[in-house]
Amino acid sequence: MKISIITVSFNAVHTITETVDSVLNQTYKDIEYIVMDGASSDGTQELVRIHPQFRLINQFLSEPDSGIYDAMNKGISLASGDVIGLLNADDIYVDNTVLEQVAKVFEDQSVDACFADLVYVRKFDLTKVIRYWKSREYTSGLFKKGWMPAHPTFFVRRKVYEKFGLFDLNFPRQADFELTLRYLAVHQVSARYIPKVWVKMRLGGASNRNLFKVISANVEAYRACKKNLLKIPIAPIFILRKIASRIPQFFKRPK
Repeated sequence: MKISIITVSFNAVHTITETVDSVLNQTYKDIEYIVMDGASSDGTQELVRIHPQFRLINQFLSEPDSGIYDAMNKGISLASGDVIGLLNADDIYVDNTVLEQVAKVFEDQSVDACFADLVYVRKFDLTKVIRYWKSREYTSGLFKKGWMPAHPTFFVRRKVYEKFGLFDLNFPRQADFELTLRYLAVHQVSARYIPKVWVKMRLGGASNRNLFKVISANVEAYRACKKNLLKIPIAPIFILRKIASRIPQFFKRPK
């Protein structure tokens, strides 16, 4: 079973090496690795082309895009693996067995998606955990409460993308929320939760850099619920519930 990993980068010269290494050093070797760069101007393109380890990347494409989810859609369209995962150029897998674990999950042909836990870490100190995204098995109604799986840990069979569509670019900050809601809540894709930390994410992503972006992102999440769950009333208080649900993550730590 081939697993396609897609990394999206833009001006990530200081972090992309660790990301690429965390993919290429996996013990599971049936991997297709695609890097989609948004025409970086900080030396990222040059680094990818000259770094010896980066020669193992199967496809590298650098061109302007309409944002992170547009780049992800391009990468998914290029992927040929049976299963697809996405790892941004600020993130790393916690160890070299993650994709072995993913492959084991998908040995069960009834499983079409899986996800796990994630920790946010300091940008230049990956050992310092700031926030622990502890997930849970999906049950009906969770998205109304602001829940979603940690998207960098979300692996999906390629046929699911082909059947139910890619990221909706009408949600530039919360397309991952909209997509996981569409797959799990609307189309009821069979998914399995693995209670382990799979990804370290550097703090300071596009949707949580400041309070305005946090609020804007959660308004988008509200719109995503309205789009996909028209038969289920969604109250505006959803936005506050979604923000509040993240607060405990700053106090919990993985064992």
